[in-house]
This record gives sequence, structure tokens and C-alpha cells, in this order.
Amino acid sequence: MDLSTAFPEKETRPKETDEEVLAKLGYKQELKRNFSPFEIFGVSFGVIGVVPSVASVLFNSVPNGGPVAMVWGWIFTFPFMMCIALGIAELASANPTSGGLYYWTYSLASPECRNFLSWIVGYANTIGTSTAVASVDWAFAVQVTAAASMGTNQRYAPTLPQTFGVYVAIILLHGLVCTFGTRILARLQALWILLNVILCLAIIIVLPITTPAEYRNTAAHVFGNFTNESGWPAGFAFILSFLAPLWTVGGYDSSVHMSEEAANATSAVPWATVWSVISGTLLGWAINIVLAFYMGPSLSAVLDTPIGQPMAQIFYTSIGPTGALALWSTIIVAQFMMGCNVLLVGSRQAFAFSRDGALPFSRYLYRLDRRTKTPVATVWMIVGLALLLGLLSFAGSAAIGAVFTIVVAANYVAYIIPLATRFVFAGRNGFTPGPFTLGCMSLPVTAVAVTWMVFMIVIFFFPTAPGPDAQDVNYTVVVLGGTMALVVAWYYCPVYGGVHWFRGPIANVGVGTGSDAEVVVVEGGGGSKDVEAGSTSAVGSLRRAELQRSEKAG
Repeated sequence: MDLSTAFPEKETRPKETDEEVLAKLGYKQELKRNFSPFEIFGVSFGVIGVVPSVASVLFNSVPNGGPVAMVWGWIFTFPFMMCIALGIAELASANPTSGGLYYWTYSLASPECRNFLSWIVGYANTIGTSTAVASVDWAFAVQVTAAASMGTNQRYAPTLPQTFGVYVAIILLHGLVCTFGTRILARLQALWILLNVILCLAIIIVLPITTPAEYRNTAAHVFGNFTNESGWPAGFAFILSFLAPLWTVGGYDSSVHMSEEAANATSAVPWATVWSVISGTLLGWAINIVLAFYMGPSLSAVLDTPIGQPMAQIFYTSIGPTGALALWSTIIVAQFMMGCNVLLVGSRQAFAFSRDGALPFSRYLYRLDRRTKTPVATVWMIVGLALLLGLLSFAGSAAIGAVFTIVVAANYVAYIIPLATRFVFAGRNGFTPGPFTLGCMSLPVTAVAVTWMVFMIVIFFFPTAPGPDAQDVNYTVVVLGGTMALVVAWYYCPVYGGVHWFRGPIANVGVGTGSDAEVVVVEGGGGSKDVEAGSTSAVGSLRRAELQRSEKAG
């Protein structure tokens, strides 16, 4: 890998323009390329969100090992997260399209199974991005109500309906921002990167100065104290704590879904993926170490509090009410932007999937606003799905907590299949690496990534405590398993199912590089070849004649 290609300026573009690369993949340029390489990194880094994300998942790491889980869990998971990021980055460099994962699956898999696998990946990715919006905004709602509690000196304790009302308001506001402010969001990415870094530095500097002596922990406590309040054996509890880093530094495909709005996408997108994981992990680890040092010796005092938010409680006891509220308010602003970026990414993935006719009512979803050239319909589709997921909160804390594990599990399904198909069908799919390539390390890195994700999906199906009752059962199995069962059932539904009309990605452009020759692609072997001289080779079997999908898709 050549580090000089990280965040390349526009003048260092490859010979093919972004529009020509997209045409090579079978699509015309419809979205505006508003995002520079650095701004694409900003989207990925903003989705990670570091401080607000760490705050959102302390609920998971603190009871499953305390300081040891907070500190060592991040170290243990980092190599596996990097393997996933590198595998995704390599595929993104070769095929920079908003469809990303399901497009790669179709182009890399065998003709006998590529339609079905592409269908599964597309829906798993749609579920993952929709649930990501729900999880981020639910955490946001809890943070807002925690601020209200701090502002009243802990006299106010929010009710569930009040938290849900804040959640609804936040999601609707995010929908409005992503409808009208895409260009502004692009320009603000540098500011959000700076804000996240400043927040990290503020916590690292302020807590050691302000924390009273009784809330300071020793190095032996931070790096060696394992407190298990989950009920599971210590080793399994430690594994359950991995949700914290895996959810925080997730969304490896965030920059992928912005490919058609990125300048120099073949290099900018993969490097944004890699650097966001590296920077997010290092900063997140540093924040967890500081919190472990200054959270006090009692875990129950952090978890069982009227504020209802562990990190907010740590700030409250370390900095005092006024300072804690000021710092917490800044975190809320960062969380708001994180939610905007997550919804932005999710809407682009849904737009790409509807472009290929796979989603219900695709003919209505595959529309761009005439003025902003943004997929407004898919923005509000994701908003609607997130609102429905928020209703899980009324089934209990375990149910709404499941949205965090569903994000990781659903997206892991969407990552595993294209990463695996690249090598399972190697020699038949004609895969050609892009500017970002791992060379001979591709296979071992991918093997580690896929094995790790399969293992963690199984782990995420376990309840948070042994012997759960109906209210504490792990809803990840119920919601994700039930939804994916419906996806499969719809695919094989007699007469109307996707098996009768879904044929994977559909080409909607046929412009050859350097000429006006139409690209004619023939199927076979999971790859494709040109029929006319001078035309570019499309990755996968895209059919020029299928510009309009059967209305059965709607």
C-alpha cells in the first residue's frame, strides 16, 4: 500500500475520471460529487463519533468486566476490526459505487447464486443502516434527558414516554437536515472532525485535573480490576463487552455508500475507511483509559444513577454540575452530527438498492430532488424504519438495547458474503484490484475478518445475562432473525417473489471510456467482457437492456 495516496488532492486523480469509473460499473452520474477526499474521511470518522459513541455503549462494557473490559477489550478487538476495514477497503477501491456490498456480491459470486446472495446482502445492509440510525438517535435521546437531569441537579428523572418523544423529535430533525442540507453537511465535515478531536482532548486533560481524590483509581485497578456483574462466566462476559468497540468503530462501509458523491473515489473511499478505524480506535481507547482512571471504584454508582448515563455521571462527580453540563452539551452536538452522517449514509445505500428495483416501492424511492440532487425519498424511508424500531423501547430495556447488537450483526452478514465470495469463486469472477490493494495479504486478512465476524454474530445472539425471562431475552434473534426470514420468504414467494424478477444490479448507462460507444455486456462466469472495441469492461454482469425493472418490485 502506498501511503502517499491517503487523502489525495483532486489533481492526483487517476487517468479515469470518477464519472468514467462509475460508467464502467454500469451507472450514470446522478448524485453530485460534493465531497472531497478529506470530507469523505469526515463522514466515516463522523459516523464513528468516538466520544458520543463511547458514551452510548458504556452500558455494555462496564457491567461485563469494568475497567479491564473498557481498556483491554479495545486492544483485543483492534486487529480484527482492521482486517474487516482492509477487506472492505480493497473491494471499495475496485468497485466504488453506492451499492457497494450487494453490487460486489453480485459481481463476484457464481451465476447460480449471485442473485440470491446479492438480495440477502442488500437487505442485511439496509437493516443494518436503518438500525444504526435508531441506535444512534436512541443514545442521543438518552443523552438529552441526561443533560436535563444534570441541569436540575439530578432532581429530574426522565420517563420512557418522555425519552421516546425526544427520540422522535431528533429523528425528524435529522430527516430535515439530510433533506435540505447535503452540501452544507459536506462543508462541515472538517468542523466535526475538529470537534470530535477537541472533545477527546478535553476529557483527557480535564478529568485528571478536576476529579476529587475519592474518585481516582490506581493503575492496578484500571489495568487489572475485572468486575463481572453480568452473571456469565468471566471469559464470556469479557467477550460480551466487545460490543462497545465493535459498535463504536463500526460502519466500515460508511464511505462506500458515499462513493458516487466522492472526488477520486477509488482512493479516497478505501483510505477513509482505513484511517477512520485507526483514528477512531486509538482515540476511543484513550478515552476509555481516562474514564477508567477517574470513574471511581464503585461500578454501581456509575450505572445506577438518576442521570441515567454512565459517562454523564462520571463527568458530574468529577467536574461538578456546571462544568459537566457544558462538556456534555458539546457531546450532544457531536452526537447530533453523528446521527446526520449515519442517516446520510443509510439513505445512499437504500437509494442504490432501489435503483436496482429490489426494495418495495422502488419506483418511488429511486427519485432525486430536482434542486439538490439528493435521494429525499430514501432519507424518509430510513426515518420511518427507525421510528418503528424505537417502539421496541416499550418492550423493555433489553429490547431497545438489541438495536445496538442488530447494527453490528446485520452489517456483519452484509460484510461476510462479498468478502467470502471474492475468494470462494476466485478464478471465475475476474476480480481486478483498484489502486488500494493488499496483494498477497488479501486472502489471510479476509479469512481472519470473516472468521471473526461469524464468531461475533453467534455471540450477539446470547442474552446479556443467563436464564433471562421474557422481558430480558435477546431481541437480536427475534428482530434480525425474523426480518431476514421474511426477506428470504419474499424472495421465494410464488409469482411475486424476487426469484422471478430480481436480476441484481441494472446498468443505466453505456458510455465507453474516451468514446461514445455503448457498453454491451454478456453474462458468464461471474464476470463480463466487452462486445464492442473501445468500450469499458463492467465488473459483474450488468445488462444494458434492463433499464426499467418489472413493476412487480413495487
